[in-house]
Order: sequence, then C-alpha cells, then structure tokens
Amino acid sequence: LEYEVVMAKLRKDLPESGCILDLGGATGAYAFPLAEAGYQVWLADLSERLIGLAREKKERNNAKNLISCDVVNALDLSVYQDAHFDAVLLFGPLYHLLEAGERSRCISEVNRVLKPSGRVFASFIPYLSGSIAIVDRFFFAPDQVGPENLREVFATGRFNNNASYGFQEGYYPTSDEIVDLFKYNGFSMLSLSSIRGFLYEKEERFYQIQDNAMRDEILKLAQETSGKKEIIETCGHALYVGRRT
Repeated sequence: LEYEVVMAKLRKDLPESGCILDLGGATGAYAFPLAEAGYQVWLADLSERLIGLAREKKERNNAKNLISCDVVNALDLSVYQDAHFDAVLLFGPLYHLLEAGERSRCISEVNRVLKPSGRVFASFIPYLSGSIAIVDRFFFAPDQVGPENLREVFATGRFNNNASYGFQEGYYPTSDEIVDLFKYNGFSMLSLSSIRGFLYEKEERFYQIQDNAMRDEILKLAQETSGKKEIIETCGHALYVGRRT
C-alpha cells in the first residue's frame, strides 16, 4: 500500500521528465520504475551491499535511464553538482539522523543539488508513531528496549538500540519539526500527509476485500483524511513534499 500511494504521489507531483536523485534508495524500489517511466535517475545509498545489488539489477535489466548507483552519505552530496536535479527523493535518511545538525546538513545538501523550484519528497516517522512502535518492539525483542531508552524516545524522539541486531537508531520528529527543518533550509511546503493513513497496520485485511466498490471507498476516505494532523502523527510513515525557494 505504501508503495502504491507514494508512486501515485510521485506521478502527480513530479515534472513530466527530468533528473531525479533517489537518496537513501537502497536497492532501487523507486529508482527502477521511475527510470522505466523515462526519468534519468541517480540512485544513492550509504550501504555498499545494497548498492551492489542495485548495480547487478541495473546490468541484468539494461536499465539505461538509471544513470548511476553510488555509495553516498546523505550528509555529503559533493559527488553531485549544484542545481543538477529536478527532484530528490529522501525515503530513508531522516529515519536515522539523530542530531539536529546532521538533519540540517542533509537538507541543506538536498537544497544545493536541486534546481531552482526543484522538489523534495521526504518520508519520516512521526513522533507518536515511532515512540509507540518502540513499545511494540519491546514485545517481540525485549533485549532491544529497556526503561532508559524507552524513556529517552518518548522524551526526545531519539531511539538507540540496546542490542546489536535490528535498526540501531531512529529519530521520530513531530510534523511541525519537519516543516520547520525544511523551511529553515530553504523550502516551502507543498503538502504533508500520512502515507497509509488510517489503513496503517490494516493493509492485509484491506487487500482481502472482495467488494471493489467498498474497497475503493475505503481507500478514497483514507486519502481524503491523510492530511489530518491526528492521522499524520499516529499512522506510520508520513510524506513531506516541498519546493526549493
């Protein structure tokens, strides 16, 4: 569901053609279909292993519009020229940058590599969703969560894993923090919404609906209410779309 909703948003808000940087794009879940749609796409991720898998897939599929697969830290985009991209996808880095200075540096770099009026699509895990998810994590992985780091995530939005497996760190900002972060670094907001809306954690049952009219109505209502602040803060991943100003 998340993939379908995000792709629909990209089809709506991306220019008809142009250059896209998929920053933190892992093995290219979005980079490959966008390249197939005719965009020139640069895929970047911190993980050498994931980029290696993407390069293998690029060769297998002869994905000519996937220009490069680069091992890149989101804090340093010096491998890319100023004002080169029409859009940047930021579907990952903001989950893990714990320090305010790191987040600001990342968004400043995104601003630099975007063309004037270029767009950024950034996903994040809102404070309440992320913090409550750490309680859920305790239920299936109690060695990762204890009283101290649980208290820390509710106090600051920052999570540090007590164990050596699973996601090692996470940052869960409020939607207001995200809006302020991008505004401070030269962006105006175009939209802010929950990706899965009230269908968050109901996806399996949603896709089992046999009544097509009912299924369409539920999805329509989920999309219509996805911009409500209560939904954004409590229903999983959210999406900020902004324009470089």
